[in-house]
Amino acid sequence: MFAVLVSVVAILAIREYLRIIFNNDEGPTSETIKIISYAVSMTLIISACLGSWEVEFLILAINLMALSVFVLSRFASNHTIFDTVAKQVLGIVYIPVSLSLLVFIKELDGGTFWIIWLLIVIFANDTGAFYTGTFFGKRRLSPNISPNKTIEGSLGGVAASMVVGFIFCQIFFNNLSLAFLTIPASFMLAIAGQIGDLFESAMKRASNIKDSGRILPGHGGMLDRIDGLLLAIPVLYVYLVSVL
Repeated sequence: MFAVLVSVVAILAIREYLRIIFNNDEGPTSETIKIISYAVSMTLIISACLGSWEVEFLILAINLMALSVFVLSRFASNHTIFDTVAKQVLGIVYIPVSLSLLVFIKELDGGTFWIIWLLIVIFANDTGAFYTGTFFGKRRLSPNISPNKTIEGSLGGVAASMVVGFIFCQIFFNNLSLAFLTIPASFMLAIAGQIGDLFESAMKRASNIKDSGRILPGHGGMLDRIDGLLLAIPVLYVYLVSVL
């Protein structure tokens, strides 16, 4: 059921990504890319359920082969086809590859708690950044991409993530030494989350789109909700495997 949920999120997010990156283009080129992307997204999550990195790499190789055939069939009439291919590859690495790591994390010791912990840390990052920026924000963090974000808000988000991450790790695992070890992880997750948020904002601004979608009334699209998670998930996975 968890894999099904992740698959649905991946499909919705990659759909919104393609809509943004192709600026609502519904031509035959983008439609072919969409079909390939949806198929690859689902199979990447399924391969993660098998716990096989080998299958993951095989699917990525098949994606490249499919794109190569696509390029060869369209190159004569469209010499800019490589730009389209580059956008698709970025989207696959950005969304379904990252989300498939959630399945790998769930299979680790205490995996379910680590996923909940990740969500809490990213939520604390967003909340801390919002309130700190609202009350103390003066210096713009990235005015050309997101004018409302401030350096003070960013620092507040990082601080909130580290504190909340420490507290909830202690609650979940009742291990003080482990809780201290998560402080650097929380710091890196907060930074990754903020970069992910700015990255998605830059994509939308480039395409003059306010929200990635309307699937969540009042909250934009799926990609708007998980943009901070997408870059944080790989950071947590590597930290759990290599450090903890």
